[in-house]
Amino acid sequence: MKIILLGAPGSGKGTLAKKISKEYNIPQISTGDMFRTCVKEESELGKKVKSIMESGALVPDEVTIEIVKDRLSKVDCKNGFILDGFPRTISQGEALENISQIDKVILVELDNDIIIDRLSSRRTCPNCGEIYSLSELENEVCKKCNSNLIQRDDDKPETIKHRLEVYEKSTAPLINFYSDKLVKVSSSGTPEETFEQVKAFLN
Repeated sequence: MKIILLGAPGSGKGTLAKKISKEYNIPQISTGDMFRTCVKEESELGKKVKSIMESGALVPDEVTIEIVKDRLSKVDCKNGFILDGFPRTISQGEALENISQIDKVILVELDNDIIIDRLSSRRTCPNCGEIYSLSELENEVCKKCNSNLIQRDDDKPETIKHRLEVYEKSTAPLINFYSDKLVKVSSSGTPEETFEQVKAFLN
């Protein structure tokens, strides 16, 4: 089963992808995670990706496609995968058609005001990558590894607004591009409620 998750940043795609990955035993492939790994390695490409991400802009297609193509060639993707954060543009969608055939596209829908509120209250562990909401924390320390949590630059309100504008302009056209494979789910409820909607049509 080869799945694409579409939706604005902060709509809950990552949480949903983890649940699908566990239920159907296929890897979650997040371009965001791949970019962050690239940045950590501090290569020339990593430095380039870092400056682009910090500005809230999108990483250029040719860089992203190369990274994704390499990942999809790995043995764990043989029985399927979930793409979370790719494709983000029509040209990326067209490039993906030459790499792999997609079975289902899930559009995760959520109001922009809720997204801004959710993302700006998000804290990330710089050590293990675990993500928390301020509402579930007694203090800003990771429950898994005791590292001090940080607010990522792309989770600050002014950057979030810019990311949503970029999404509307570049990614929203993919909704029409994938209209024959697209199903819509609302993520306004709990992650479990969103996942139940998804299971209903994946099964």
